[in-house]
Amino acid sequence: MELQKFQLSILLILGFLSIIAQSIRFEIESGHTKCIAEDIKTNSMTVGHYSVVNPNEGHPLPESHKFTLRVTSISGNSHHYADHVQSGQFAFQAIEGGDYMACFFAIDHHPRVKIPVEFDWRSGVAAKDWSNVAKKGSVDAMELELKKLTDAVTFIHEEMFYLREREQDMQQLNNKTNSRMALLSFVSLFVCLSVAGLQLWHLKSFFEKKKLI
Repeated sequence: MELQKFQLSILLILGFLSIIAQSIRFEIESGHTKCIAEDIKTNSMTVGHYSVVNPNEGHPLPESHKFTLRVTSISGNSHHYADHVQSGQFAFQAIEGGDYMACFFAIDHHPRVKIPVEFDWRSGVAAKDWSNVAKKGSVDAMELELKKLTDAVTFIHEEMFYLREREQDMQQLNNKTNSRMALLSFVSLFVCLSVAGLQLWHLKSFFEKKKLI
């Protein structure tokens, strides 16, 4: 049951990542602007890839199919700017959290044309380079296992010292107990002999007073 829940969680996470990592495609009309917002948390990494989709594969892109892109934060700070380009990319770490805007402006052209653009904007977990993360993850797994083994050896080593100290303490306690028991036995014997001697002295004194002896 726990394994099924874990597998289901993994599938849901992968499904969620595939959704947030999916690129979008839209059209910009000449002389118009289209803005896309992305909610990014503070200190999160974000990457973006954009390019004009060639309407005629096998042929170079027309000169009219260019745009200008500016990426700004919620406070208006510019994080990326590209002028009259057909493709590009950006990457930065969000200093402030909130909605970041990526605004595409298509250059004015007559007659008007519609420029198809493919835009892939990822942030947070989806912004990671999973190929490097997978390689690094295997190393981290090995480091984790080695750390576990190291901790286990350290624990056993410390436990051996602890047991040795406990053994020494128990031995000292045993020696002290034996010494105290010997002393108690000697004191008990002395008290018994003293009582016996007092009893004999008392009886002798009693019989002498009664002139029995």
